[in-house]
Amino acid sequence: MIEYRSIRVALLGAGSVGSQVARLLLEHRDELAQRIGARLELVGVAVRDVDARRDVELPRELLTTDAETLILGADVVIELMGGIEPARTLVLQAIGSGADVVTGNKALIAAHGPELFAAAEQVGAQLSYEAAVGGAIPIIRPLRDSLAGDRVERILGIVNGTTNFILDRMDTTGASLEDALATATELGYAEADPTADIGGYDAAQKAAILASLAFHTNVPIEDVHREGITQVSAEQVESARKAGYVVKLLAICERIADAASGEEGVSARVYPALVPRSHPLAAVHGANNAVFVEAAAAGPLMFYGAGAGGVQTASAVLGDLVAIARRHVIGGPGTAESTHAALPVLPIDRITTRYAITLEVADEPGVLATIAHVFADHGVSVEQLEQTVDEVSGRATLVIGTHEASEGALAQTVAALAASPVVVSVASVLRVEGAQ
Repeated sequence: MIEYRSIRVALLGAGSVGSQVARLLLEHRDELAQRIGARLELVGVAVRDVDARRDVELPRELLTTDAETLILGADVVIELMGGIEPARTLVLQAIGSGADVVTGNKALIAAHGPELFAAAEQVGAQLSYEAAVGGAIPIIRPLRDSLAGDRVERILGIVNGTTNFILDRMDTTGASLEDALATATELGYAEADPTADIGGYDAAQKAAILASLAFHTNVPIEDVHREGITQVSAEQVESARKAGYVVKLLAICERIADAASGEEGVSARVYPALVPRSHPLAAVHGANNAVFVEAAAAGPLMFYGAGAGGVQTASAVLGDLVAIARRHVIGGPGTAESTHAALPVLPIDRITTRYAITLEVADEPGVLATIAHVFADHGVSVEQLEQTVDEVSGRATLVIGTHEASEGALAQTVAALAASPVVVSVASVLRVEGAQ
């Protein structure tokens, strides 16, 4: 019988993900030892309340409220507490004590990634965070390792399962946002306070992480443009369906050139957008996530799967843990994060995109000519126009699709349309992404 050395693992947090990580570590310790060449010894689980009910019943002798003491002597610390503090302080303490760290904390990595990576590099520790984006989907390691020799040009991601479930239900059943959110809450996809999801905050944190990794550049969370889905209506979703599109909340990260200076920069943004039904992201249903990567040499790549869930996300955590444990067996320092490019993060008005604009106008002669002048005055070209007339109200609805133009010019066009005397209202404005 092989006698394996032990690698001491401390776990911080025993929520839906943490409890599953603990269970899998305990149940599969022998199999994991054979894969690693060392035995993973779970030395303790730090929790707020040792008597609280949990999804998984854990041995009481493993539970402690003293996280700081638990960290001491651990070879690897798994942080699954969530939030910024005390998670940041404990992770820094773990790194300072010489431990490697695995975390699924997207808020922590998005807000304090550079600080934590610098601390880990200084002592040769490894900080891994596959579970921070996309749940069970392997996307961090492919970007960091598999595509390290390539040039990532663009990422389109559905990275929030709650909003995808809501928008998918609106698309497939005609439900309103309120009704779809109520269903998501009832099924456990949405929290009691869904602001982080439907407000786009969760997706923005993940966009900051993906952009930083893909473009070897620090992208602060405050530089990510964010719009949620709170203004998406059933009418917009139905109109999109008839036109051959689906509405998705996208996290978009891309390299762009500043039109004024020609300088290369990056853009990271989150907003609801129209996606052609022929695009792979349009087929992502329910609470699933997907990340579509466009690389210069590899071409288009798609990563798809469960974006949340305790046992699913635990799979990503254990993947990081096994990789770190194998390094302990082989030896050598951890892999440092690459931010050598230091590209500027450009504001959203520097990007180029396409719009679909819905206007309510008076059904009178000369209206179309006036609107055409507004577009021309701002250098925006109309690709298609569809008009329907309500004979009762005497008003017409115009759905206008634009050619690609700068976000700044398109925003100015919309503002001018809203101020035009021939426009009753700007009923809807959505960007179009993923179209050829």
